[in-house]
Amino acid sequence: MLKLHHQHPWDLTTAEAKEVQENLRQYVICQDQFQEPIKLVAGVDAGFENKFETICVAVAVLSFPELEVIETKVIRRPTTFPYVPGYLSFRELPTIVEALGEIENFPDLILCDGQGYAHPRRFGLACHLGVLLDCPTIGVAKSRYIGEHDELPLEKGEWVNLMDKDERIGAVLRSRKKVRPLYISVGHRISLETAIAYVLACTPKYRLPETTRIADHLASHAKDV
Repeated sequence: MLKLHHQHPWDLTTAEAKEVQENLRQYVICQDQFQEPIKLVAGVDAGFENKFETICVAVAVLSFPELEVIETKVIRRPTTFPYVPGYLSFRELPTIVEALGEIENFPDLILCDGQGYAHPRRFGLACHLGVLLDCPTIGVAKSRYIGEHDELPLEKGEWVNLMDKDERIGAVLRSRKKVRPLYISVGHRISLETAIAYVLACTPKYRLPETTRIADHLASHAKDV
């Protein structure tokens, strides 16, 4: 059983969920506060089945820096929160937390398929998970939710700031040459620059980090596993 450092109900209205986000965002730490060396990294992802009535969550734990699969976990549960942009953590996190509680090798760093600080209330899924578990997390999103940015060079490893008005909320990262970028933001207990470095270290070949790529495949093809 995982120790939760903050607890709240999950059966909430959107207004109540917004209040939870606004109450918990004060605990987000945007500086490096973790013990190195990082030896285990994990990706978490969620897919849906049965016309979105069932959520399928996958966790993939990899060695670092070798990126060899150490452990995976896939679980399914009934979907209990509607799809509302800006509140995806309330739809996915109950099952993600449960899945993380069932693995034997808990990671030193979690890469989440979603936003972190790059969120209207600065409390996306990666922040929410990190604060609940008090563990280092990174938001690795495949698309932009909010913010603007300058033109991004085409070479792998190039990145530019993602800005919301006058605040830097994340980074737009070219994880592979001439492919669509990733949108990186702090989740918890890590700085943006360090988050970018770890995302790149976990992305040796494809557009997505191995953590996210494997978890995404498991969540999307769980019936084949």
